[in-house]
Amino acid sequence: MTRLNNDNLGELASEVAVPAYDRQAITPGIIHFGVGGFHRAHQAIYLDELMNRNEALDWGIVGVGVMPGDRRMRQALAAQDHLYTLVIKHPDGRREPRVIGSMVDYLFAPDDPAAVVERLAAPAIRIVSLTVTEGGYNFHPVSGEFDLDNPDIRHDLEHPEVPTTTFGLIVEGLARRRERGIAPFTLMSCDNIQGNGDVAKETFTAFARARDPELAAWIEGSVAFPNAMVDRITPVTSESDTAELSERFGVEDTWPVVCEPFTQWVLEDRFVAGRPPLERVGVQLVDDVVPYELMKLRLLNASHQAMAYFGILAGYRYAHEVCQDPLFVDFLLGYMRHEASPTLAPVPGIDLEDYRRTLITRFANPEVKDTLERLCAESSDRIPKWLVPLIREQVEHGGEMHRSAAVVASWARYAEGVDEHGEPIRVVDRLKDELMSIAAENRRRPTAFIENRELFGDLADDARFREAYLEALESLHARGARATLETLAK
Repeated sequence: MTRLNNDNLGELASEVAVPAYDRQAITPGIIHFGVGGFHRAHQAIYLDELMNRNEALDWGIVGVGVMPGDRRMRQALAAQDHLYTLVIKHPDGRREPRVIGSMVDYLFAPDDPAAVVERLAAPAIRIVSLTVTEGGYNFHPVSGEFDLDNPDIRHDLEHPEVPTTTFGLIVEGLARRRERGIAPFTLMSCDNIQGNGDVAKETFTAFARARDPELAAWIEGSVAFPNAMVDRITPVTSESDTAELSERFGVEDTWPVVCEPFTQWVLEDRFVAGRPPLERVGVQLVDDVVPYELMKLRLLNASHQAMAYFGILAGYRYAHEVCQDPLFVDFLLGYMRHEASPTLAPVPGIDLEDYRRTLITRFANPEVKDTLERLCAESSDRIPKWLVPLIREQVEHGGEMHRSAAVVASWARYAEGVDEHGEPIRVVDRLKDELMSIAAENRRRPTAFIENRELFGDLADDARFREAYLEALESLHARGARATLETLAK
């Protein structure tokens, strides 16, 4: 077994691809906040591919962790010279291991925020990118307003020299660039949020405005915030994944990442300080990301929610189990064809029926073992952004939305905390206690869940949505998930 680090790359098995470039020649050009599995299976891979072509060597990535749990990532990467192994899991059981070398450093902000700020202020940094999850933008799920009452935000506004949040760190870095006459960088969101670049602009300038209106005006006028659509199913790395890499390929990697073969990145070509030639490695550079973005959010992301709660309630635990069940496949395709797709504008270069079928194939990959628990996590950040806008649009235009209403009902039933076999459900959500408390009222007061205006606004006031929701919730209680889906699939 070979420990992963720079010195040992030449000793790895021949079937393990390694960087074809001199890592000592890489210089940092990107700082990335939120180094998790997805970033390491997506953005970092495109940079690695460019570097393997002897290009973009001045676009090395410096990772930054802000949350307490990020300390473990810093330790894992530092011990391996910031190398890690990506393992692509093909549906036929094949494994494609590859060592990624595009990350050159990792900073844990709580240990030394000043070091992070100075890196952000360095002229060589021309892009700052983000995968901080849907909840990381600190805006209200219904109003969309930036939450200035957040204690961490208040701290950073009062003590800008020692920031603790992503907002405080990045804005302080920009403030120092402005003071020193250094051009700003591009702030590039890679999160699953509709208009992610627009959301980043709104939230970061809102923070800056509360700190210094002149600084906010400079950021608003000088920093680029490109929108992007990103896609690759990347389940949480399990102990068995790490063990398999060691046993099958002889690589000792503390924290590898696993993913499906499919990957997509559609990016608005709007940068203020240059960018890597990403189009040479398959990134679609476009003028308008919105059609692609909505397609992905409403077909892929919302379909994840459509399968997850029903699947958990029926006793399934993995996405591939659900998508090998014809009943669930019929339900998902019905949702995508009749409720999601009518809300989409034409998507250049995309055959929507082929895209829908490809999604089912991807979801059904038994090797990825994407857990339904992962898909259910942080639903209060996902449903209001991915499904509620679709329901509103269908309500407004008189379109079909009974399957979407049933997905909301399945979330309410899931939040009761026990499946149909009496097994406990582990609800993972920042609003867990509140949601489970409301869901406990489901049988006594069936509209309780959708009356949560923080999540659903005034949807409960719409008679057609309310009727569809109540019908599905009653069926889930009386007949269970499968019988409910059988009715919905007709």
